[in-house]
Amino acid sequence: MYPLLRADSAKADWIDATRKELAAFGEQHRAEFETANRANKFPRELYAELGRLGYLGPLVPTEWGGLGGGVAEYAVIAEEVGRHGLVSGQIAAQGQRWLLDWGTEEQKQQWLRGIANGELVFSESISEKNAGSSFKAMKSTAVRDGGDWILTGSKTHINLGADCDVTLFYAIAEEGLTCFLVDMKLPGIRTHVTRAIGLRLIRTADVELDQVRVPDAARLGPPGAGLQTFLSTFNISRLGNASELIGLGRRAIELALQYATQRQVGNNMVTDFQGIQWAVADAWTALQAASLARDNAAVAHARGEDIALHTTTAKKLAIDAAEQSAKAAYSLVGGHGLYWDTPYTDIDNDIKVLKVAGGSTEIMRNYIARRLLKDAGHEGLA
Repeated sequence: MYPLLRADSAKADWIDATRKELAAFGEQHRAEFETANRANKFPRELYAELGRLGYLGPLVPTEWGGLGGGVAEYAVIAEEVGRHGLVSGQIAAQGQRWLLDWGTEEQKQQWLRGIANGELVFSESISEKNAGSSFKAMKSTAVRDGGDWILTGSKTHINLGADCDVTLFYAIAEEGLTCFLVDMKLPGIRTHVTRAIGLRLIRTADVELDQVRVPDAARLGPPGAGLQTFLSTFNISRLGNASELIGLGRRAIELALQYATQRQVGNNMVTDFQGIQWAVADAWTALQAASLARDNAAVAHARGEDIALHTTTAKKLAIDAAEQSAKAAYSLVGGHGLYWDTPYTDIDNDIKVLKVAGGSTEIMRNYIARRLLKDAGHEGLA
């Protein structure tokens, strides 16, 4: 939708071209994407093709094989991925952000170009069974051994954990939370594919490291700086989550409208009924509000502002809009939407996963409330 991003005429032209190309890509490979989704399989060839087209490296400078764009380009691509049911590059974008912000020249040479062009697959091994948002409960350890580190720990909910070439492993060192870029070919690594209900094209896995030895050169950022590395990336990646949610909401309501405008009930079409029209209006306005908040965050980032409150607001509104759109879609299509060979349940399940990824609605609300309450002007309310 991009109500603010399209204000720049040059960017508007790029947005239109991107929307057209990604729509065509989705249409061309629809059967392949649906087969992979049913099989809980990562479509690596299609993922690599998106990389060759330039859609996996929006934040990476051109000299490193990326698009050379910013947060706005990242948001547009993520939204169109959701809109057309494509394999997400969200995890790749997060890896690129980590490397750009914290990576050494050697680390960039080893990983950045391949992640940006789709030749290498990145994952982030952070969550544990009893440690999701709370790093204090993390059990994974990083112990110095001469010039190396010994990494041990079990991670869960790892998108692309069984399909990646490198994972970013968070662990507790003597100095505190620390992260490492771990080559997945190293001995002592085991993975087990799990079966999440949504985002099955970037399937989840459990990842276990058992006394895995890595050199100090694999450490990303200073020892004990894990929280800083995490926040610097996730404040931006929330816009990717928000954008994909907006795209999924658009996909649900547009596909439902295509059906409902042709579906006759008595002497009327489904969309002739006022209750249905209200559901459509509410879904569209929710998507528009989320798009405005997302665009505002992207513009604020380009101005160099602190975007934590902006991205949190955008994610919260995007969750609301996507859920409202999916609900409206079922009202529009009725029984037609209750089968696996129609896309509505897959869309609904993808929304459920993205609702949690990068911070749930409750976490978003907590952060917004605390920001308002600790500010004398209540973030503009005074």
